[in-house]
Order: sequence, then C-alpha cells, then structure tokens
Amino acid sequence: MKLNATKAAVLGLGTSGEAAAKLLRREGADVTVFDSADSSQLRERAQKLATLGIKTVLGSEAERATVNFELIVLSPGIDPQVELVRNFVRQKAEFTGELELAFRFCQKPVIAITGTNGKTTTTQLIERMLQRAGVRTIACGNIGMPFCDAIERQNDLDFFTVEVSSFQLETISTFRPQVAVWLNFTPDHLDRYRDLEEYREAKLRIFEYQQASDFAVVNARDQLFGLKSKTITFNTYPGPADLSVSGESLRFRGKPVLDMKSTNLSGVHNAENLMAALGVAHALNIPWEKAAVGLSEYRLLPHRCEQVGEVNGVVFINDSKATNLDALAKALESQSRPVILIAGGKDKGFQFDSIAELVKEKVKHAVLIGEMAARIEHSWSPVVGCTQAADLADAIAAARRNANSGDTVLFSPGTSSFDMFKNYADRGNQFRQQVQELAK
Repeated sequence: MKLNATKAAVLGLGTSGEAAAKLLRREGADVTVFDSADSSQLRERAQKLATLGIKTVLGSEAERATVNFELIVLSPGIDPQVELVRNFVRQKAEFTGELELAFRFCQKPVIAITGTNGKTTTTQLIERMLQRAGVRTIACGNIGMPFCDAIERQNDLDFFTVEVSSFQLETISTFRPQVAVWLNFTPDHLDRYRDLEEYREAKLRIFEYQQASDFAVVNARDQLFGLKSKTITFNTYPGPADLSVSGESLRFRGKPVLDMKSTNLSGVHNAENLMAALGVAHALNIPWEKAAVGLSEYRLLPHRCEQVGEVNGVVFINDSKATNLDALAKALESQSRPVILIAGGKDKGFQFDSIAELVKEKVKHAVLIGEMAARIEHSWSPVVGCTQAADLADAIAAARRNANSGDTVLFSPGTSSFDMFKNYADRGNQFRQQVQELAK
C-alpha cells in the first residue's frame, strides 16, 4: 500500500492511535490526530508527535472538526457513540481501524487470536511455542504492542501473532489471518453492543476474509458453521474434536501430544489455551515435541490467578484480569479452598445472576466494590453473605474479617476496572501492593 501525500485523520490518541499515526507518517501521509480529552499526558504526547510532523487537535475543538481527509482511522477503544466519532459520522466519514491499517502494510502471514477469555495467555503461548520451534514471531495487537508498531519489525519475522478484540474487528475490510483462533464466547461488552448477537457477529469477522487454504482453530463447543477455511477443533468436555483432554493428557485425534503436568499451567481454561496453541502447531506443521518445548516453559503473567501473599494462613490471589463473568467463574472453579471473594467494578450491562449457584458452592462471603456492588448484592445475597466496600482497602479489610486460616481471598472482579482504576493492571497492582504491606 502506498500513501504518498494522503491526508489522514486518526481518532484517539491512545496507544493504538499513536501507533497508527506514526505508521501513516512514516509512509508519507499528512496526519492529524483528534482526541476529545485534553490532559497534561495527552499534551505531552502531542508535543512528541509534533516533532515527527504529526498535528494534534485536543478537547472540544476535536469534536467540531471538518472532515476533509482521504483516510480516517478509528482507534478501537473509542466508543462509536461519543461526539468525536458522531461528528465524523454526520459528515459521512468512513472508518478504517488500526488493525486493518496495519494489515494493509503487512507482508508476512498472520496468526490471529480472539475469544472472550484467554486471548492474552494463548497469544503468548503461541509466541513462545513458535520462537522455541525456530519460527520468528512477535506477539502484538490487543496484547499491548499495537500491530502498527510491530509492522516496523516485519523484515525480521516469519509470522505475526496478533491478539484481536471485537472492537478491532468491527472496522476490518481485508484483514485475513492465515490461522484464526477462536477460543470461546461468553457474555461481555454489553455496554458497547446492543445485544449478545451483535457482540458475537463482531468477533466472527475474524473468519470473514479467510480462504480455503487458511486454517481456523476453534472451540468445538461454540459450534461455528460455514467457515471457508480448514478447521481444527478442540474441546475440554466430552464430544468430538481434533484436540481433547484425558486427565492431564492433551491428545490430538486420540494420540497423547502434551502432558499438562509438564507445563506451568492448570485448570480447564488453560487446557483450552494450550490446545488452541497446539492447533496452531498442527496448522503450521510444527512437530509436537518441538511445540511442547515452548509451551512447557511458559509462565502466566501477573493478574491471572496470581498468588500475591499469605497473611495468618489466608492466601490472597490477584485475578484482576477477570473482566467478565466467565473469567470469574473459571477462577472460582479452580479454587480448592474456601473462598472470600472480592468482586465488582464498572457496569458493563450484564447481570451476575448466572453464576449465583457457583458462588453458593464456592464462596463463604462476598465483598463487593464499584458501580455494580449493589446489583451484585441483590443477585447473590440469597445464596451468600455480602458486604459492600467503599474502596479496595476497605474491601481487603472486610475480606480479612470474614476469612479464617486455610481460606483464600480471591480478587476476581468479573467486570472491568474503569470506574475506580486506570485499567485491570493498575487494579491488580494496587491489590498486590496492599496485600504485601499486610504480609510484612
């Protein structure tokens, strides 16, 4: 793709927007970035972009921009309903996403991973597996490094391993992964989508431009039909699939290919993640023994059922990455000790009633925080004692009052963090820090 003197607008000065702007500028475009926020951090970022010849418009002025651009890139984190976007929509603007923009400059095959839960872990598993098998790749996309930034490194790569969200897939028009991975689908982001079906349709776009020579690695339980590519299925429950589990043994068409005890991972959710990675190995003709090397070495990142301390015989686990109900349910299912659960956060439009029976089975007491605290208490109070807490410190104190030696305090919010924290990592870091202060 050649841009030459194209006039381009980028909506959003977050990490993805900045990466898109820099890529466009490197390719010769005249770039202006618009963001309706106006903070000292954004102004500092704008000053750095100015040294590259990139213009920036912040605050209310950005919401009144006149659209005279040949290319308009919409950052995935921006809600299409905000005035910044609606102003462009009223002027008949057509949007390209950061994911799509990067793909147009991509010269290497792509492995793309989506799903409600497990995307980051599986993306990193695949990255580690491929690198240890001698395949040059880098994890990018929704995982942290924007795809637009990774494009600069493509001369040193054989594949891109890209984590993709439903938000990113909304604005694709050519994005075609050679291997598309579908991990699972459960309710989430109902503050963004009209209903569950609209959310599902956005995620299904990962397969939209695949061809018969490509591969889809999919969770058999989700029963995806009509895919154009060759399909490799996995299933942690009884039922037909190419990849299955028997005890701790992961099997491909009945043949043992990986023992989970040789890895640093456990639980049903991680069996799914490992099988998805093995499906990619099969698609790329990587021998099982070579695939096992990287998969066995991988260790989970922070904020995913991470033990952060023990105080008077009570174990504290940080699962701040649990930003939806399915992730919370999987964290509860993996616990073998009595649980004091700290949950709650931003209202994303879904109910907590669906896991009430699991809460009744696993949880001694629930401590609830954030915008959803009262609604969760209404759902769970018939099955478990509940306490609402004003902030995280108050929640930890309440959890300690209700815990005995031998119990686990599980911080697994089940929704996102933006009502009280910068992001899930900030939320988890604060939890870890406060627990470690108690453990001194």
